[in-house]
Amino acid sequence: MTVSPTPTAVDVENSAFLKAIVQQIRANDPYGTYRNWSDELLLKPYVVTKAQKREISVEGDVDPITKGRIMAFYRAIASCIETETGQLAQVVIDLSHEGFGWALVFCGRLLVVSRTLRDAQRFGFDSLEKVAAEGEKLVKSGVDYINRFPDVAKI
Repeated sequence: MTVSPTPTAVDVENSAFLKAIVQQIRANDPYGTYRNWSDELLLKPYVVTKAQKREISVEGDVDPITKGRIMAFYRAIASCIETETGQLAQVVIDLSHEGFGWALVFCGRLLVVSRTLRDAQRFGFDSLEKVAAEGEKLVKSGVDYINRFPDVAKI
């Protein structure tokens, strides 16, 4: 009897975006805590079911771990855009203590991704497939903007 790999393991291996998130998490790990963790374990906090979201209070500040998860998500988008276009992409996250704000990705003078953040305490997706789909959609949109306005995207 052959045991097939779990669906999430296959998705991580086949998704450039999920690999980019893992790369961002490990790159921002100054003490090497995540060095031996599997990719699936690193991505697990991005999966938050609707029932789990209801249990997370939006009262109070956004915890630093959630802020880091949001930053890694948008930095992965910027990294994928850089890979596809060769243009330097930067990320700016402006998040209030209440969980409201903006996530911006820009290349040169061109804003390529702009997302409003609400209830950041509950940041997450129903599945890894949805994480990958949303990230890839934003990467494609950013690349399309750069292709439409290449002069503005150049530094």
